[in-house]
Amino acid sequence: MVEKIDRNLALEVTRVTEAAAMAVARLMGRNDLELIRQVAANAIRVAMRSVDVDGTIVIGEGRNQGEIPYLYVGEAVGNGTLPKMDVAVTPIDGLRLVSHGLPNAISLVAMAEEGSLYRNPAEVAYMNKIAVGPEVEGNISLDQSVEWNLKNIAYAKHIPVSEVTVIVLDRPSNQNIIREIRESGARLHLISGGDINGALMAALPNTGVDVLMGVGGTEQAIQTACILKCLGGEMEGRLYPRNIAERQRMIGLGRTLQEVYRVNDLVQGNNVFVSVTGVTGSERLEAVRYSEQGVHTHSLTMRSKSGTIRDVRSRHSLEKLMRYSEIEFLKPEEALTT
Repeated sequence: MVEKIDRNLALEVTRVTEAAAMAVARLMGRNDLELIRQVAANAIRVAMRSVDVDGTIVIGEGRNQGEIPYLYVGEAVGNGTLPKMDVAVTPIDGLRLVSHGLPNAISLVAMAEEGSLYRNPAEVAYMNKIAVGPEVEGNISLDQSVEWNLKNIAYAKHIPVSEVTVIVLDRPSNQNIIREIRESGARLHLISGGDINGALMAALPNTGVDVLMGVGGTEQAIQTACILKCLGGEMEGRLYPRNIAERQRMIGLGRTLQEVYRVNDLVQGNNVFVSVTGVTGSERLEAVRYSEQGVHTHSLTMRSKSGTIRDVRSRHSLEKLMRYSEIEFLKPEEALTT
């Protein structure tokens, strides 16, 4: 018997990430991080009301309602229609990038079956990770050196190590990895933020990026795993405690520094929906742009169960949107009062 095809919710959440991208696009280069964060979060909050899902945020803007009035962990989102889903929201991955008018900022929403997404009981905020696309699957290991991994990646892609491009967050915690990459002779692409987008570039073909390496956010690692669940590819990660308190929480929960988390550890379900919309533009996703015809957005929408990936280029009429939308696209300061 042929299984009935259910709805692709990624198409619905594309409208959500588009809303966030458009809401903050006019703030690009304004150097106001808090305004950008709040406007994007508000757009996500409002747009999620129309999504046919009974969702609970497991990755959001705050750990509880006391930190932020909406998009906090545990908040119910969607219109309450089944199915029940875990929801991960990053209104803007790369707030500073938008603030300074730099590329690679995106808006992302990921959803998976209830109970699928990894909870971080030790609350270790960072993870050392390596992520690659499907053609390199089976050729990476955090137990091996940077040089070993780069040689394997080069072998899998049929190119010399000198042509492998590694994307790394430019952080003090990554200085040793950066040094080893340089010593290996590989190409290095340092970014100041937005490592979810970096992993997305590594997973997609023809972006000029072959692998993401280094320490970045644990929550971003979980969202990266959602992307890789849909696109294929592989990731390994280890929790990276920054201080004694985080290390002690890990030990108290029976976790070790040697424990490796892979895609299926971070996302256990096989019905994952992801939408990513470009905000300031990257190797693969165009920036929000304006013309006489309206506002243009570029998104990738994907689902793991079906393997469907859509490249969505949309043109929006702000004049018409403003007639019925609660999201204020033209005067972002006013959006904070909705």
